[in-house]
Amino acid sequence: MRARNVARWASRVLRGRAPNAQRPTHNAQRASQAGAALLAAMLTVTLVATFAAAAMWQQWRAIEVETAERARIQSAWILIGALDWSRLILREDSLAQGGDGTDNLSEPWAVPLQEARLSTFLAANRNVAQVQDASTDTADAFLSGQITDQQGLLNLRNLGGDKQVDATAQRQFARLFDYLGLPRQQLDQLAQQLLLATAREGDASAAPLLPQSVAQLGWWGLPQQSIAALAPYVTLLPARTTVNLNTASAVVLWASADGLDMADAQRLVQRRETQYFRNPAEAAELVRAGSAITASTHAVASSYFEVRGRLRLDGAVVEERSLVFKQRGDVRTLWRERGGLAALGAMAQGPTMPRPTSSP
Repeated sequence: MRARNVARWASRVLRGRAPNAQRPTHNAQRASQAGAALLAAMLTVTLVATFAAAAMWQQWRAIEVETAERARIQSAWILIGALDWSRLILREDSLAQGGDGTDNLSEPWAVPLQEARLSTFLAANRNVAQVQDASTDTADAFLSGQITDQQGLLNLRNLGGDKQVDATAQRQFARLFDYLGLPRQQLDQLAQQLLLATAREGDASAAPLLPQSVAQLGWWGLPQQSIAALAPYVTLLPARTTVNLNTASAVVLWASADGLDMADAQRLVQRRETQYFRNPAEAAELVRAGSAITASTHAVASSYFEVRGRLRLDGAVVEERSLVFKQRGDVRTLWRERGGLAALGAMAQGPTMPRPTSSP
């Protein structure tokens, strides 16, 4: 009997079970099941929270994209309206009865529009009863802009003559480059690149690209420092032009006329503040003899104007620059260039290429 008990005990030891061990109770099984259920519940809550956060982020991103797109479209149409308004001002100036055909800084187009709430324009136009009645979009929109005479600047296109550099324009730009402390080699480089870009003969595929504005002169290898120095005094127009005596700065007047010193240029600027010039001969009478102010290089009217508009809407800023051509009441937009939608919040869009005049 004892031998049988010893054998039974040894069998239990070999099976890994203590001789006095007891089977798991019912309470222990329930505790184990409860722990597993709690762990599963925690995992489920974690997964649900993760999916919910991802869904909310996707929804927020979609709302932000839609808001930015709506602001871009609204800004585009508002700036188109501002451009049309500027064209109307220039057209009315050209068709004004009793006008003398001059363009000067005392005319309405020369007054810049300081930043103003867009809803004030709607109220003035009786589109809304009160400024407070405007929609939220227009209440948060601020518009500013200005019109500048591009013939009050030296036109780089004048450098390109008939297969050779124009001597008069080269002297004008040489004086300006000396005044700004820029090397003459850069002027020669610009002149040669302009001749190559506008040449009608030869391989067109080998010709350099013709910039549309001064900011793009880097295409011709001009350093950015030189472009920044030239920007207040030069322009690049589609055709050769004269310098408007009524809108050019003293530096441009001095550079544009042989034999004119800076004191004479300042005298011309002071004179036109009280009485603008009606013809180049009036200006020539005020300066020393021998100064080259002639009808071939100077004028008192302009055909090319730049329109700049700036709109702040929904925490974003959109800027647009346009070149318009005015001739006998016909005002046409030659090109438009819109700056990027610079968001002040989390999203932003970079600058865009010049876009067609027919689309916002």
